[in-house]
Amino acid sequence: MGSNQAAVSFLTNLARAAIGLGAASTLLSSSLYTVDGGQRAVLFDRFRGVLDDTVGEGTHFLVPLLQQPYIFDIRTRPHTFSSISGTKDLQMVNLTLRLLSRPDVEHLPHIFKTLGLEYDEKVLPSIGNEVLKAVVAQFNADQLLTDRPHVSALVRESLIRRARDFNIVLDDVAITHLSYGAEFSKAVEQKQVAQQEAERSKFVVAKAEQERRAAIIRAEGESESAKLISDATAAAGMGLIELRRIEASREIAATLAKTPNVAYLPSGNNMLLGLNPSLAPGR
Repeated sequence: MGSNQAAVSFLTNLARAAIGLGAASTLLSSSLYTVDGGQRAVLFDRFRGVLDDTVGEGTHFLVPLLQQPYIFDIRTRPHTFSSISGTKDLQMVNLTLRLLSRPDVEHLPHIFKTLGLEYDEKVLPSIGNEVLKAVVAQFNADQLLTDRPHVSALVRESLIRRARDFNIVLDDVAITHLSYGAEFSKAVEQKQVAQQEAERSKFVVAKAEQERRAAIIRAEGESESAKLISDATAAAGMGLIELRRIEASREIAATLAKTPNVAYLPSGNNMLLGLNPSLAPGR
């Protein structure tokens, strides 16, 4: 009997030790929390509320049941959203904005108290639409294309300033897409066609003007040539005309001599084709 009681007592003590060890292990586990790289923690205390200090990377202690950690990702994260805004000339424009944002680490406790862990999803779409509508309303629809760098700069500056009010840091802001309504796109296409037609008409007018000038210059040259020939004829009498006839006859005779179908030169006809009869053979 004594040995049985000793065994039971030993097992009881062992069970109590195991339970105590398990409880201690659970207590120790619940007293530790880990903050990974690129993260920060904010502690909530049931008596004091959100603590003002931000907890950095590593393993840290807390009071179980009284304190609870909330982990923030402080790395830069991308966000994309679209907005339909009206331009100065009352055209509707669809814009897509891309943001790279991260929280201001020093103000994480305030961000948690006012916005919570999903602070970026609550703030960025709202201020993004607000800024886009305010900036786009300052420009006409066609200016959004021609002055796009200026528009992007205004959107960037305004968004960075508005995000700072919520302790959010924007590393980059960019307009990735811009499109117009069907009516405006059709109007732009018609305008481009009209401009092309206008340029083509200018080319036709310029070409006609060049041709007119060329005709005038050609006519002036022919008139001057005719005048020179007339003056030469008047000065030389009929001798110049006879010389031209002789040169023409030589050219014709040379051409006929090279033609295989001509076997002889007829002697009865005047081969000088209208030469002065006094120069023809036999006269």
